[in-house]
Amino acid sequence: MAHAAERSPLVGIDSISKHFGEGETRVDALRDVSLEVYPRQLIALLGPSGSGKTTLLNVIGCIVDPSSGAMELDGEIVVRDGRWQRRDLRRLRLDKIGFIFQFHNLLPFLNATDNVAVVLQLAGADATAAHDRALELLDYLEVGHRRNALPASLSGGEAQRVAIARALANRPRIILADEPTAALDSKRAQIVMDLLRRLAIEQDAAIIAVTHDEKIFDRFDHIYQLRDGRLDGDTAA
Repeated sequence: MAHAAERSPLVGIDSISKHFGEGETRVDALRDVSLEVYPRQLIALLGPSGSGKTTLLNVIGCIVDPSSGAMELDGEIVVRDGRWQRRDLRRLRLDKIGFIFQFHNLLPFLNATDNVAVVLQLAGADATAAHDRALELLDYLEVGHRRNALPASLSGGEAQRVAIARALANRPRIILADEPTAALDSKRAQIVMDLLRRLAIEQDAAIIAVTHDEKIFDRFDHIYQLRDGRLDGDTAA
């Protein structure tokens, strides 16, 4: 893994805060959070329910508006003084960010290949190129033999691999995962984490995961604790 001094962070967060509501109903979900994540790193965000983990992931994913602070993604200043610096956040997400969720959220009426290809087509790829890229990813993740299967006929591990393929469709260098192994048994969870490690290295990507899954803690480079919206320490895994 590259040292911080040698490379620029893919994710740079400086004093990001987020509150919901005003006055007596105000809730401070994030409080002056600063974080740097570098290529080839796997980072875990831990903390109790309501600590701000998912809010932080959604700010990095350009889904939730920050209230203050600054953020840089893959060399681009995305937030300055709590304000977005780009209007087209959908394009930014397509270009820079891949999302993996606890439940695969695959479209039930599309087979594995089409579930991946549809993301590419939304980004403007033609149908043939999208189909070829989808097959390449499914083969890469060792689920190509299930390319024509509908989600209902996939095992939990197979469905999660298809979901990872979908997240990688546009070659993002920032991958955000929300409880990616919570629905998997120990063996499948380890397989998924091995895949994520391989992706981080081979695609020079950064992976940030919210997790409560103790069986995968040893797979992360750093573990951060969130408590009451504050980033409380950094533990090398």
